[in-house]
Order: sequence, then C-alpha cells, then structure tokens
Amino acid sequence: MTGFARRLLRHLALAATACACLLAASAHAQSGYTQTRYPIVLVHGLFGFDSALGVDYFYGIPDNLRQGGARVFVAQVSAANSTEVRGEQLLAQVKTILAITGAPKVNLVGHSHGGPTTRYVAGVAPSLVASVTSIGGVNRGSRVADILRGVAPAGSVSEAVASGAASALVSLINLVSGGTSLPQMPTAALDSLTTAGLADFNRRFPQALPTGCGSGAELVNGVRYYSWTGTQTLTNVFDVSDGPLGILGLVFGEANDGLVSACSSRLGKHLGDYRQNHLDEVNQLVGLRDWFSADPVTLYRQHANRLKQVGL
Repeated sequence: MTGFARRLLRHLALAATACACLLAASAHAQSGYTQTRYPIVLVHGLFGFDSALGVDYFYGIPDNLRQGGARVFVAQVSAANSTEVRGEQLLAQVKTILAITGAPKVNLVGHSHGGPTTRYVAGVAPSLVASVTSIGGVNRGSRVADILRGVAPAGSVSEAVASGAASALVSLINLVSGGTSLPQMPTAALDSLTTAGLADFNRRFPQALPTGCGSGAELVNGVRYYSWTGTQTLTNVFDVSDGPLGILGLVFGEANDGLVSACSSRLGKHLGDYRQNHLDEVNQLVGLRDWFSADPVTLYRQHANRLKQVGL
C-alpha cells in the first residue's frame, strides 16, 4: 500500500469520525456550513507535506472543515519537483479519491506551488474538477525564485551546492512526513517557479489568469477559479519565520507575502488581500499570525461555504 493510500484511508476514517461527531456538535456545525457537494483536496506548496510529526501543513484547517460537514483530503505530492510532475501525482490522487468516494469531481485548493499544481490538473482533466482555489499561488512566478536562479545558474557549482542543500531539506521533510517514495528534483521546482518558468506554463494553461492585477474569469471550461493572498510579511513577533520572510519581501518593491507578489497570486475571482505572510496563509507556524487580521481557518471555512452556495 502506498503512502498516499495509507493517508487516504486515515483521512476517510477522520472524515467518518467527524461526521459522527456532528450528531453531538454545536448547531453551527450541524448546519453543514462547510458541507460542499464535492470533496475538498488541499495541496501543499514547495517543501510542503501533508502532515509531519503530527503537525498538518494546513494547520488546523482540515479538521475544522470536516467539523462543518466537508469531506477533506490532503494530497501529498513531491516537496520539490516541477509543476508537471507534481500535477501528474495530484491527478492520480484525485482519481483515487473519486473512486473511493463516488464523487464525480473535486474542489482543489492549492497553496504556493500548489496553485499551479492544481491548475495543471484542471487544465488536463477539467471534467474531474469543480473548482480551483489558489492561495498565495505562484501564478506568474516569484522574484525570489528569479534571484535564486540568477545566483545559481544551470550547471554551475553554486547550483550544485544549492541543490544539495535543498535535497537535504527535502530528505528531512520526507523522513518526518512519510513521503520518501516521491521523486524530488529541487532544480526543476526552482525553474517552474521563476517568472520565465511560469510564463511558459501559462502559455499552455492560461485558464482564469487576469490580464492585469485584478480578477480573471471565474468560470472556464466548467471549472470555477478563485484566489486570495497575504500582503504583509511581519505579522507576529513570536513567529520565527517572520524575519526571513520580511527580508525576502524587500526584493519585490510591491505588495507581497514574503515569497509571492500580490499580483502574481491573482487567479479567477480574487477574494481579497489579507495581513498575512506566506506561512500565515496556511495558519503556520502553528497558528502564530497577526491577531488583528482575518483568521486563516475562518477564511477556509467561509470559502467552503461559498463553494457550497454555488452548488460545488
């Protein structure tokens, strides 16, 4: 049994438990607030995972969605590889989810590199996808990736050193998350996330991209597209990730979340910009965020209800 299959069975068990708990839950949970028609599939970004050492990448989000009635699955794709490789892995998992649940479609929700990854699946198999939601998605490339590729050009010693360091990080992530069977290629991931890499991807998969820095088409080929993002890098004095993200955010010269500019994140119907950085968007690190901004978990719950309201 593959690692994903084991996790899929675990998620099904959790979903069944959540449904049972609805009988004794609050009236808000019993209302089926997040009970979408189609299963929700959460897709992590670069150097991401489904769950590591008991900590979800989407921290606290899957369980909260399940408590309101949603069927939620967390994909596990390569932590570092090209959009196409990750997309094919996700497509295979989507087909497995559909076979097990009997649902005809899924709602894909991708963070960071998960944005283009979900777009790939919607582009090659739109009949299997009800909606795509890109959160802090690298939809037009990242200035940080451009700089990294500039200081570590293909074939250089610096590329080899950087690739080795990235591979070591990926190995650690795989060790603690159970993703050791997945192929990893950090340089392919980096190329996919550059402005040039996304320009090539967007020529092949242009669905729902806006022409400027606003919203794109909401409905394309039967798939609804949504996005939101963070535009603040320093959000919590106790969050050790804020410092690095704050420094990286200085390279953009425009609103950004520390790794992705606000304009690059736009896809389909844009739902808003929030005082969140790139990790706050998935409620990391372990819920440390700007306490005066929107709660990330609430945003996911509201979006599930939005999908429910439009019949998805």
